Amino acid sequence: MRHASVVRNTNETRIRGSLKIEGRGAGDISTGIRFLDHMLELFAKHGGFDLKLHADGDLDVDQHHTVEDAGIVLGQLFAKALRDRRGINRAGYFVLPMDETLAVVALDLGGRPALVYKDLVKVRLVGDLQTELVEDFFGGFVNHAAANLHARVLYGRSNHHKIEAIFKCFARAMRYACSKDKRLKDQLPSTKGLL
Repeated sequence: MRHASVVRNTNETRIRGSLKIEGRGAGDISTGIRFLDHMLELFAKHGGFDLKLHADGDLDVDQHHTVEDAGIVLGQLFAKALRDRRGINRAGYFVLPMDETLAVVALDLGGRPALVYKDLVKVRLVGDLQTELVEDFFGGFVNHAAANLHARVLYGRSNHHKIEAIFKCFARAMRYACSKDKRLKDQLPSTKGLL
């Protein structure tokens, strides 16, 4: 079983997280931002991961530190749980319709962080989440998971659906990328021999 635990304490946030890649889709999330909790709960469910993430951040200042640091911890959890990444599929993508919205996420756990993010969200808040911070969440994730991730909403009306579709695509793409290929179980998924 691939699993990891991380504690990240800064002057701005205190976060404890644990991850089991071969989980049952259980999410135990508490960030103080309910819409972010919802996104991480559905990430766990659709990815088949068991994820615990509890954050205590300086929300009286702004949501930025909490949202970005949650992404950092999620990235650290996957980096630690995947160890040397031997035998994994490495890359994954998913296209998901959510009612009137269509989103796609493609990602590569190949060791080089990069983010391209286009969500077409046109409002400042969805629920209690500052929407501009979703990109910062994914920025924190890619930098600490050593992954590159392209997330795009192709079209849609509901801003809620746009963000939710991205998180569901992210979960399904990660589920495949983290999965092991029995034929390649002893190999690094790279011709370089190093990720």
